[in-house]
Amino acid sequence: MRRLAARGAAGDVGEVAAPAADSTDCAQGRSRRPPRLIDLCAIWDPGVFLPAAGWKRASGTARRRLNEAETLSSVREAQVERLEAARPCRPGSRERGPVLRMARQQPPPWVHTAVLLCLLSLTGAIEIPMDLSQPPTITKQSVKDHIVDPRDNILIECEAKGNPAPSFHWTRNSRFFNIAKDPRVSMRRRSGTLVIDFRSGGRPEEYEGEYQCFARNKFGTALSNRIRLQVSKSPLWPKENLDPVVVQEGAPLTLQCNPPPGLPSPVIFWMSSSMEPITQDKRVSQGHNGDLYFSNVMLQDMQTDYSCNARFHFTHTIQQKNAFTLKVLTNNPYNDSSLRNHPDMYSARGVAERTPSFMYPQGTASSQMVLRGMDLLLECIASGVPTPDIAWYKKGGDLPSDKAKFENFNKALRITNVSEEDSGEYFCLASNKMGSIRHTISVRVKAAPYWLDEPKNLILAPGEDGRLVCRANGNPKPTVQWMVNGEPLQSAPPNPNREVAGDTIIFRDTQISSRAVYQCNTSNEHGYLLANAFVSVLDVPPRMLSPRNQLIRVILYNRTRLDCPFFGSPIPTLRWFKNGQGSNLDGGNYHVYENGSLEIKMIRKEDQGIYTCVATNILGKAENQVRLEVKDPTRIYRMPEDQVAKRGTTVQLECRVKHDPSLKLTVSWLKDDEPLYIGNRMKKEDDSLTIFGVAERDQGSYTCVASTELDQDLAKAYLTVLGRPDRPRDLELTDLAERSVRLTWIPGDDNNSPITDYVVQFEEDQFQPGVWHDHSKFPGSVNSAILQLSPYVNYQFRVIAINEVGSSHPSLPSERYRTSGAPPESNPADVRGEGTRKNNMEITWTPMNATSAFGPNLRYIVKWRRRETRETWNNVTVWGSRYVVGQTPVYVPYEIRVQAENDFGKGPEPDTVIGYSGEDYPRAAPTDVKIRVLNSTAISLQWNRVYPDTVQGQLREYRAYYWRESSLLKNLWVSQKRQQASFPGDRPRGVVSRLFPYSNYKLEMVVVNGRGDGPRSETKEFTTPEGVPSAPRRFRVRQPNLETINLEWDHPEHPNGILIGYTLKYVAFNGTKLGKQIVENFSPNQTKFTVQRADPVSRYRFTLSARTQVGSGEAVTEESPAPPNEATPTAAYTNNQADIATQGWFIGLMCAIALLVLILLIVCFIKRSRGGKYPVREKKDVPLGPEDPKEEDGSFDYSDEDNKPLQGSQTSLDGTIKQQESDDSLVDYGEGGEGQFNEDGSFIGQYTVKKDKEETEGNESSEATSPVNAIYSLA
Repeated sequence: MRRLAARGAAGDVGEVAAPAADSTDCAQGRSRRPPRLIDLCAIWDPGVFLPAAGWKRASGTARRRLNEAETLSSVREAQVERLEAARPCRPGSRERGPVLRMARQQPPPWVHTAVLLCLLSLTGAIEIPMDLSQPPTITKQSVKDHIVDPRDNILIECEAKGNPAPSFHWTRNSRFFNIAKDPRVSMRRRSGTLVIDFRSGGRPEEYEGEYQCFARNKFGTALSNRIRLQVSKSPLWPKENLDPVVVQEGAPLTLQCNPPPGLPSPVIFWMSSSMEPITQDKRVSQGHNGDLYFSNVMLQDMQTDYSCNARFHFTHTIQQKNAFTLKVLTNNPYNDSSLRNHPDMYSARGVAERTPSFMYPQGTASSQMVLRGMDLLLECIASGVPTPDIAWYKKGGDLPSDKAKFENFNKALRITNVSEEDSGEYFCLASNKMGSIRHTISVRVKAAPYWLDEPKNLILAPGEDGRLVCRANGNPKPTVQWMVNGEPLQSAPPNPNREVAGDTIIFRDTQISSRAVYQCNTSNEHGYLLANAFVSVLDVPPRMLSPRNQLIRVILYNRTRLDCPFFGSPIPTLRWFKNGQGSNLDGGNYHVYENGSLEIKMIRKEDQGIYTCVATNILGKAENQVRLEVKDPTRIYRMPEDQVAKRGTTVQLECRVKHDPSLKLTVSWLKDDEPLYIGNRMKKEDDSLTIFGVAERDQGSYTCVASTELDQDLAKAYLTVLGRPDRPRDLELTDLAERSVRLTWIPGDDNNSPITDYVVQFEEDQFQPGVWHDHSKFPGSVNSAILQLSPYVNYQFRVIAINEVGSSHPSLPSERYRTSGAPPESNPADVRGEGTRKNNMEITWTPMNATSAFGPNLRYIVKWRRRETRETWNNVTVWGSRYVVGQTPVYVPYEIRVQAENDFGKGPEPDTVIGYSGEDYPRAAPTDVKIRVLNSTAISLQWNRVYPDTVQGQLREYRAYYWRESSLLKNLWVSQKRQQASFPGDRPRGVVSRLFPYSNYKLEMVVVNGRGDGPRSETKEFTTPEGVPSAPRRFRVRQPNLETINLEWDHPEHPNGILIGYTLKYVAFNGTKLGKQIVENFSPNQTKFTVQRADPVSRYRFTLSARTQVGSGEAVTEESPAPPNEATPTAAYTNNQADIATQGWFIGLMCAIALLVLILLIVCFIKRSRGGKYPVREKKDVPLGPEDPKEEDGSFDYSDEDNKPLQGSQTSLDGTIKQQESDDSLVDYGEGGEGQFNEDGSFIGQYTVKKDKEETEGNESSEATSPVNAIYSLA
């Protein structure tokens, strides 16, 4: 086993040896002679454990011992600690020096696992190589109390090893069990494991009893424990009819479960008959015996029934007892939920208060016995009104804080892993405001036998002395019985070389015939322990137990140990040499243990080399070599730092590492000491970890683990995430009054950002059920507040916590509390009276909410009368939020009042509001409209106002309607769409701007009230003068060669008058140097110009503008291209110039080419179709090529690609042809407006010069010029 563990620990670098135990533990008191087997701790630690491989290769015994290591008794642990202090099992594991620099970091769990495995090897039994003769050893067996499932076959395990291989037999109830006579029973091959098969029938209960396994070869017999076989039982619950349990409110009650006895005992829990769990608290709880205890019964306990349930482990079934039904007698039959949180709930319900008394256990004192190592459970359940609180104490001392914990709402005290010092007197104190009572429990701790010194295998050479020691303790003191080969020592043949002295057997001058297996059985009334230890007498020359020529790599400055596991009898002596030198290594930086292991206290570079161990006895010698390589340690030289981050931000944790280049480095991250899952919000790089969109769940400690095959370094940082607070909880209403209540809550976690405010919200279930409203706001330092309430509202509250990050989720709502009613204290707001027709008036108001209704059946008393008259008030009662008064004169003022009323009375006297009846259309139009032209884009208006009585409503505005009748330029189509300009209020003048220059306009005016427009005024005509033109279009600069530059342009899109010419300004420049500006004037018909270059290096900047009689318009600027490196001419275009694909000549050329290609295709198809028809392609004739356009049904689809805009049309961004429409609008005279114009009143409009629309459209859309139509005409 240890040899396998050694290989695993060394991993791929080979097997290494370890120190042996001292003479007392390993040789069982063998006359102070050194041990024979050296590989007691074959786990080498070259700076780090490699436990995975060691565990995988370890034997079953080693694994079982590792699993049981955590349950070692305190005595055994003390022995192990002494062994470790005397012989470091893994030198360097506690003193890693600079390798593990972070003392604050706990070792990973596998380090403890490796330490335990090593310690177990030191204290375990001595093993002989399996190729040598040896007595049997039990390696695997079933537990002492073996409970089996009756539905499965029975398996009783017993496995052993030995040389020769042992044979097996069994006893049942201390009598020989003849397996051959029972067809259901068989024994596994090469094993003593029993298999009892029930597939062909049989009852498992027939095989219950006590079994023991015997493993025998010619050197002795080993025994297993006495295994008690029991079959699991899950009996049915007896049928019974339970009468309703009648109990007075406030009295105690116990509902007994009495589950059927099961093996093992079932798990008990209480539910309703509808499988809803019973809510438990300090008033109602389940005892350890399964009964349900009510410290005092309340009326609400009748709302459900109570059924005891038992869950059986092996059958995985749940059995349910018939349900108990409660009938609670009470002085207050109304189960008002608001009383549950009343500060004096019991007196409010008329329940008499009383002092506590114990329901379990009975009386004032009791006693309890517990076995050492088990859990002690003490329980006290008390009744009383109010419900008592339970506290626990120990006489003469404190409760063991490291082992004690409270359960079941402090009604139970559990002390784990009990030891003798836990005995004594404990008492529980039950108290409420009426008094207190206590119960004393005397605890006695007994103990089943436990090992102080377990006998170990004894290996001797002929003529050597030794001893077997069997020491155990318990309460009462256990007795010790020795056996040899399964028979009592007293009945065994006498052996003059053997002497029994109580718990010790002494051997002197042993011979080959002394080989046997001895059993030590120690027992008392609480249990027993059985141990096997063999005595083997051998003559064996030295042999090495580890692979030869191992390579061992260690970390610089570590302490390490070179182990050389060997075996021999008599015991060989072991010496170490380095690099073939003759001197033995011992002293200074080297230390050789008694078991032969060589320890190097601090590894240096010069310690690298080949080490040879030589084992010698009188029968010969053996040697082995170990090659030692020294590696640089792994270091994290830039560690991650603690950080505080807000939720949603990005965090980066650095971890930069230096390591030995010959070792493979792995950098991993732990979160809260668990492996970190790198999700899509995280990015792991070689030297950092980045977290995007930090969330609350990202908070915690982050550990960077830089590891190689030999060592590792750790660095930890803590990330604090500032998040929204958790929701408040446990809302409670107290101090209940007619108009107020106290709300108390428990704050939630602030998630690292202090809570600044609490918002209390309420919901009522009458007017707006399910809708929450803000009630009040409180500082974050309080958790209780008095809330002012309104009458007749069924309140429910919740609380929201706020910090700098945000708001929490709302708390769970409180219980409801209804206030009593009262007359309204206010009236509805926002009362209005407006006409919806010319002969009515609609009265509206904002309805009152639940907190202002104050009572049931809320309604409104509506009153109205004409203003400035002594008419009596008209009134009506309304339940809605509007009322319409009919048959009213046109636009007459009314006095209006709206008063609230409920079943408790009327509200206060309401305020009077002025409203108006409906309006009618105005009867008159503005007169004497005068127009004065301000400039080419604006005019001023002046008119006479209408009389107020003709408005028939509220005057909103005067409005001017105008439209562009025609342009003064010939053949220019204009849009005659009507536009309008508004002049709010009662004014006599205004300004209309953003008109088109050089155009004829018409204008009308109307009066507008709330109903609409009045009659139109007389139509007026006016003409706008000439303006400046817009910029020339398509200004192109071409450079065909290095001597000339050609300029071309088109006429302005908006001439805004009669063009009289163009002005061109240009200047030569070279870098920052400018030449003299030259000005050229051209006639209105000239659209081309050629400039002779003065030199081939300079570039030119051209500025072109058009002129009318008013002046020059907007200019366009372009520069000549840079001197080309090639001879091909280049061109520069203005920003509004389209690419070549939109030019007319290019489109025409492409259409002509396409037309010729299509004509050729048509001719070919006509010839192939033999006369006449024109199918483009039959669907099944020829497969389409990948470039052929086709429809889904396989036919060709010809489309007209020539859908370009007309020559004179303006193309919008979405590709449509935009008609020229006026953007005219009006602004108020003298008061500004949306329209903006220059200081002199001028405005540059947008005009389009086109040919006659119909003529243009007819030419552009003619079928004769369409290539598709031409194809069809040819066909």
